[in-house]
Amino acid sequence: MGIVRQVGRQLGRATAVTVIAGAVGGAVLLAAEAVVARTRRYARPDLALGMRTSVGPPTAPALRLVLLGDSSALGVGVDRVSDTVGGRLAELLAGGAESDGRRVELSSVAVSGSRSEDLATQVARALVGDRPDVAVILIGSNDALRPGRPRQSAAHLAGAVRRLRDAEVAVVVGTCPDLGAVRAFAPPLRQLVGLVGRRVADAQTAAVRGAGGTPVDLARQAGPVFRADAGTLCHDGFHPSADGYRVWAHALYPAVAEAAGVTSR
Repeated sequence: MGIVRQVGRQLGRATAVTVIAGAVGGAVLLAAEAVVARTRRYARPDLALGMRTSVGPPTAPALRLVLLGDSSALGVGVDRVSDTVGGRLAELLAGGAESDGRRVELSSVAVSGSRSEDLATQVARALVGDRPDVAVILIGSNDALRPGRPRQSAAHLAGAVRRLRDAEVAVVVGTCPDLGAVRAFAPPLRQLVGLVGRRVADAQTAAVRGAGGTPVDLARQAGPVFRADAGTLCHDGFHPSADGYRVWAHALYPAVAEAAGVTSR
């Protein structure tokens, strides 16, 4: 029995050393992958986009649509307004109205790299001048990629939604997309940020509903497409491509159309 106990103790120590070594090795691997991800060359905002355009008959009734959020709301990764989420939504809204059409006045106050805590400034800019009819907020990726608590970032988002609703603006929020589909990150970092992104999206969903907005779960609705088709991402493997933004726009459209009072196709 003494030999059995001795062997058992040795096996226990060996197992503990293996687990610790595995954990350390995993941490080193994640750290190395994080360094690679940070130093990767990503698509940059195209200032030529401007993101202020009109879609539809000039004499038709106007629907004012404003985009708030991060680089995805700005359209980083494409070089034409028509390929952005906002541009796609504007075209769908203009074509989904009554027979005489609808003019959609599209603008954006989004800033690349924004987190939920940065939305307060964007809301203030969105409410200057003519009040928008519908606001679409795309936010969450940067909240998931930087240290912080999902509930805190969701609280900032809820505050932005509440301010817009108080100004009688309908609000649709595309929650944190599926970061597990991002090819700029190698496994297992990709899986880790995917899990964090899911937590952020869940917290956002509850916060947006509580503030009177309409959440759209982009990860669940569009994530499978992004995982299956690398062409939904632009050259940097992080930001959506024109195809990716089209997928997001179609996921958002039913909620945006309802908020705008337009018949969804």
